[in-house]
Amino acid sequence: MLQKLSEFRFLFEELTKRDFRKKYKRTMLGMLWSVLNPLLTLLIMRVVFTQFFGTKIPYYTTYLFAGNLVYSYFTEATNSGMYALISNKDIFSKVNLPKYMFVLSANTSAFINFMLTTCIFFVFAAIDGITFTWSFLFLLFPILFLLAFNIGVSMILSAVNLFFQDTKYLYGIFTTLLMYLSAIFYRVESFPLAYQRLFMLNPVYVYIKFFRVVVIDGHLPSVAFFLLSMFYALAVNLIGAMIYKKYNNRFLYYV
Repeated sequence: MLQKLSEFRFLFEELTKRDFRKKYKRTMLGMLWSVLNPLLTLLIMRVVFTQFFGTKIPYYTTYLFAGNLVYSYFTEATNSGMYALISNKDIFSKVNLPKYMFVLSANTSAFINFMLTTCIFFVFAAIDGITFTWSFLFLLFPILFLLAFNIGVSMILSAVNLFFQDTKYLYGIFTTLLMYLSAIFYRVESFPLAYQRLFMLNPVYVYIKFFRVVVIDGHLPSVAFFLLSMFYALAVNLIGAMIYKKYNNRFLYYV
């Protein structure tokens, strides 16, 4: 894959630029929406859950922002990745090149937005009274795991969406359900222990918790939790790669 990326480096860079620019085409604020969108969502959720539901979670702004940050990145990356093949059918139907290139470019564009928003997240964490420690360096792990996980999910979705057009509708319902199952605005600790363990079956929640443990609690998660985070990233990425390898030659028949 690295060899192919090197060979098609110029194409990959141009695809990434195109995907990034297309998102803000004909908008007055342009790239500012990558920051304003999560901030406005954060503001609404904070007002609702503090003023109307009386949430008393410590460092709630940071807690809420961390959940929304990871979830928003996941949905943006996977939604754009889901259309990677269909949106570029006119290119790969005429030119023989790696199909996963389109998934990677879509995810790279989403990753750039994610990193921009992460910078704002650190600002809000400081305002919220979070103490910055050396453990923040370990945020590199959940970021890399989440990047790999999103690429894997995008590869799976892009292939399935090419074969079954109903995928986009079902995925919209799924991501809405996922938002409520990812403990973005509530604490999992309020549930019985048996239910808390069920949350660990949700990879998005696992990455959200990884962020919160490092930023809010100021320490690293357990070794078992770290391995679980890595397992989700590697397993889903492997499944996506296997699907692309198996059905690569059949993609052309469905465009």
